[in-house]
Amino acid sequence: MEQNNYDFGLIGLGVMGRNFILNVADNGFSAFGHDLDDEKVNALIQEGGDENKVTASRDVETFVNALSKPRKIMLLVPAGKIVDSVIEGLIPLLDKDDIIIDGGNSFFTDTDRREAYLANKGIHFFGAGVSGGAKGARKGPSIMPGGSKEAYSYVQPIFEAVSAKFKGEPCVAYLGPKSAGNYVKMVHNGIEYGLMQLTSEIYDLLKKAGGLSNDELHQTYAEWNEGRLQSFLVEITSQIFKQEDEFGDGRLVDQILDKAKQKGTGKWTSQNAMDLGIPIPSIDIAVSMRELSALKDERIMADDIYGRPEPEPLEKGDLVRMAEEALYFSFIMSYAQGLHQLADASKEYGYELNITTIARIWRAGCIIRAALLDDISKAFEANNALSNLLLAPAFVEKVNATVASARELVAYGAKNGVPLPGLSNSLTYFDAYTSGRLPLNLIQAQRDHFGSHTYERLDRDGIFHTEWED
Repeated sequence: MEQNNYDFGLIGLGVMGRNFILNVADNGFSAFGHDLDDEKVNALIQEGGDENKVTASRDVETFVNALSKPRKIMLLVPAGKIVDSVIEGLIPLLDKDDIIIDGGNSFFTDTDRREAYLANKGIHFFGAGVSGGAKGARKGPSIMPGGSKEAYSYVQPIFEAVSAKFKGEPCVAYLGPKSAGNYVKMVHNGIEYGLMQLTSEIYDLLKKAGGLSNDELHQTYAEWNEGRLQSFLVEITSQIFKQEDEFGDGRLVDQILDKAKQKGTGKWTSQNAMDLGIPIPSIDIAVSMRELSALKDERIMADDIYGRPEPEPLEKGDLVRMAEEALYFSFIMSYAQGLHQLADASKEYGYELNITTIARIWRAGCIIRAALLDDISKAFEANNALSNLLLAPAFVEKVNATVASARELVAYGAKNGVPLPGLSNSLTYFDAYTSGRLPLNLIQAQRDHFGSHTYERLDRDGIFHTEWED
């Protein structure tokens, strides 16, 4: 192929990058990749087969010169300084109106900074969250772009072609200006933390309270995945319980160290929610539990020091029923909290987000895809001014039908020493959000007593301060 003729460029040919660029080529767009690693470049060329459709080079000038104008260059490299370094290497080689797309999990304020910096040089820049893991990148991810609408229009046909499809609809949409895409992906990952924590707690409960074997756990999650809990995470969880251990007898899941790692997006979601003043306790505790899990040696010591009640066995049938209801209830709480954060951030940062659109592009391709998202998109479509999912009439019935099981299991966990922090935080969030009167009047009185911070009253307007008697 002649130079200046490839439709799409991609920098970073790790597993995600290689799969994404092959997906682009499979969908009728010629693509050129770049990486400094010879093995990664050669792996793409070998797997791609036809160099007229997809090829790669270690030389950045060859890469840039191979792309049609305006050049469309996507970065799939680790967030942070590496992104800035790659951008600096590209700037001298680019022309006015060329487009750089950050497809990694960059912090949203970094995206705003980079967009402003490159705009001064006449280069378009926007962030696009990509969810679905390596398999999603190859077969169809959910893509969350935000930034220059004009720049996105050049990439839109490519993104719509490579994205996952839900009943024929592409799971990608322009979300809003500035860092809207990276912000939505950040909160998506926060919700993902919450759902994963909740799924693991229910697994723990089924083992400790019901004595379910790995085969029974596989069957239980597989059956749930056929019903209203249908989701990517429940599906892969059912599969995990079947995986044999290649190094010994038994199932692999029982030999995996209980220390969960993280890359920071869940933490960013929690930190930013606190900045905005939006409560997301199901997500917050999921982040904290990963941090607590890292204290493995201390946990073993503490386990030896403190007594723990022997969990009282529960009848399997009743337990499985309650567990399904509690997991469904708590999934709703995680989505409600994350979407509440998105709605508030949209006002704070001028993103102009449409929650219906976000829920729709999450219905396939991404890690948090679930049947529940179709119901969520319909709830916000019916009322786009909905401040919280829990206020949607269709969800009142869903919550009322499942909250009793959440209460039963949280109480069981507390009594029997089975930690259920995600489930209990979800329940506490629900109980607090649905309480017309909370005891924070006392906190306001305390603040005024020791710091003259003032308070408001129920019976009259105005700001008040009292000289409290000793």
